[in-house]
Amino acid sequence: MISWLAANWGNILVILIVTGLLALAVFTMVRDKKKGKSSCGCGCAGCALADKCKGAKGAK
Repeated sequence: MISWLAANWGNILVILIVTGLLALAVFTMVRDKKKGKSSCGCGCAGCALADKCKGAKGAK
């Protein structure tokens, strides 16, 4: 087992970093959604789906 870990420590490190970044991205998206922030970063005025957006009702 130790020899396998020693042989694959680089892959394990990369997987842990990518998993951490993915978890951070999901956490940030959930937090922003709870705060009512838009995920696209732009206003609703130019959006083709503005009438379907829940957040756009208050902006109209």
